[in-house]
Amino acid sequence: MTTTPTAGGRTVAGQIALDDVIARLGRHRPVFHSEADLQHSFARSLWELAPDVHSRLEVPQRHLGRAEYLDLLCIGPSARTAIEFKYFTRRWSGAAGTPAEDYALKGHAATDLARLHFVRDIARLERFCHRSDQNGLAVMVTNDASLWTVPSPGRRQTRDQAFRIHQGRRLAGTLLWAEGEYKDNTCALRGTYDLDWRPYSELGGAGGEFRWLAVSISPDRENWADQVDRVDRAD
Repeated sequence: MTTTPTAGGRTVAGQIALDDVIARLGRHRPVFHSEADLQHSFARSLWELAPDVHSRLEVPQRHLGRAEYLDLLCIGPSARTAIEFKYFTRRWSGAAGTPAEDYALKGHAATDLARLHFVRDIARLERFCHRSDQNGLAVMVTNDASLWTVPSPGRRQTRDQAFRIHQGRRLAGTLLWAEGEYKDNTCALRGTYDLDWRPYSELGGAGGEFRWLAVSISPDRENWADQVDRVDRAD
């Protein structure tokens, strides 16, 4: 049963709930060969559920005089959604999907960088959502349980401590990498985000459990209002 989407939040282009797209995606593609495979498959599932939403891959966004590339821009009749994807894997091999395909996933050992890049995606989307009709979604799919598992009490401090994205974590404010020793990795978030991992697929064997995480970024209505006000004053 399809849920009724609401304005903003976990909605794609104001037309359909993100959870419905992920549910359909998981039924047909429980695992992916690569992050690009995930992006393309998501866009296809979105089109199947909401044909009025147009998807554009690798869309340039201007920031400080240079181009940054957005993974997916979804354009609906009255709203848009900017989406950034992360697909981080540990080793797993087997056959899955409809029709069945053989998969051999590589292990990406640097979980600290996976956390950093996901938080950076949130910060990027906060910049990209400068239109009053455009929300953002940062989406991660992974079979690496260390990303969603709550750290054990007494665990030693790590350089990515502020960037942890485990179940129940809240991200907000200025996040420092290694307590500020690497200033280039500092991320400042304008929003507050509570993280909730959800089941994606279960394929069996070591590394066969996949979960997904989504962070919803609201349109920066204040920034949009300021832009409109500046244009009005210029006129």
